[in-house]
Amino acid sequence: MAADTAAGLVAAASDLALILDREGVIRDVSVSSGDLAEHGIGDWLDRRWIDTVTDESKAKVSEMLDAAFKGQAARWRQVNHPADDGADIPVRYFALSAGDDGRVIVIGRDLQASAILQQRLLAVQQSVERDYLRLRQAEQRYRLLFQSASEAVLILDGASRRIREANPAVQKVTGRDPVAVIGQPFNTLLDSSSFAEAEELLSSANSSAAGASTTVRLAGGAPCLLSASLYRHDRTASLLVRLTPESLAPVTDPNAALTAVLSRISDAFVVTDTDLRILTANPAFLDLVHLASREEATHLPLDRFLGRPQIDLKVMLAQLKEHGSLRNFATVVRSGYGEPEEVEVTAVIVPDDAAPTYGFSIRNVSRRIARAEASTTPVGLGATARSVEQLTQLIGRAPMKDIVRDSTDLIEKLCIEAALKLTNDNRASAADVLGLSRQSLYSKLRRYGLGDLDD
Repeated sequence: MAADTAAGLVAAASDLALILDREGVIRDVSVSSGDLAEHGIGDWLDRRWIDTVTDESKAKVSEMLDAAFKGQAARWRQVNHPADDGADIPVRYFALSAGDDGRVIVIGRDLQASAILQQRLLAVQQSVERDYLRLRQAEQRYRLLFQSASEAVLILDGASRRIREANPAVQKVTGRDPVAVIGQPFNTLLDSSSFAEAEELLSSANSSAAGASTTVRLAGGAPCLLSASLYRHDRTASLLVRLTPESLAPVTDPNAALTAVLSRISDAFVVTDTDLRILTANPAFLDLVHLASREEATHLPLDRFLGRPQIDLKVMLAQLKEHGSLRNFATVVRSGYGEPEEVEVTAVIVPDDAAPTYGFSIRNVSRRIARAEASTTPVGLGATARSVEQLTQLIGRAPMKDIVRDSTDLIEKLCIEAALKLTNDNRASAADVLGLSRQSLYSKLRRYGLGDLDD
């Protein structure tokens, strides 16, 4: 094979090719990998090959050159080169003698892609080991809870209702050996009178992830609270069943009825800490301020919704701290969607050495105020409005020219009343102040029903 052909073949078959003399100095170089060229690999003419590698790779270079000079069988070795950015560039080399003159041909393959894959594989392995460790820790905690629970806890197959696992408390509650019951139907632990109730409970739990409970009798006749919950693992459904003796049954919450009432009452109710950050709120409050859930409202400042900024809450807090309670305080609620709504607030402070709290009952009175205003001061077309607010109520219910006429009548009436008050009801002086003749003033007094015109 001609020298040029051999050189072209070597260059095409490798990412990096070097020709070294007997002293290990690079006399020719060919770089076909763009990644290596970008890192400055290959600009080594007239340099010793051993000087281009990192310190830990120099021994490998010496061994490869000695084997090539002696004509010994060569093998691939990985060598690292320092890059301009401080990282090491891994290259896999193969060195062989090129003739009697002592020249050595060195063929190199870029290992950067392999190094990246190795790093990713190592990261995945470490992640799997961490997940496996967390899984083992979770299993240990589960086993500890399972073994130390005072209730009888059993794992049932969701379809066959056979017992897969049972904790030591099963023997204390049912009198049966927990090892002996594994593989047995769950009904063997119950009295025959409770079979139907237990099956109904297990069926309802098997069709829903929500837990359910009922009272049953064990095979010995002792009453017991049966609870069941569904969980899935490896595409199979299992039931977590608990048998709780009456002595260990949970006590009914005495405040459950009060909690149910507060959740259904139409008045908004909210509890805050001393910084007026919301701790809990009932659904009526969430509806009033247009929040989706109780979690969304938790820890939000109350002044974001209640009271006029920098005014009302300071007054309410001062009243609460001084008297311990507050009744029917008129303020507004701002929801961020639409106009503020008029409300009445009743509040109380609950003292506690550790963390005192405030309770606020908020009643929406905007409709009540609107009805009261409508009943006491009716405003309509053909009636003289008594205020600007009443005039604005006519918009959309009367033509604009009629509203403007009513506005003019309102202004005339207010001016005449002010002039009479200023002149101590002297009509001649009032006419001069208004720039009217006496006849015009008397006509307007009759029109608006002002003054006693009988005298």
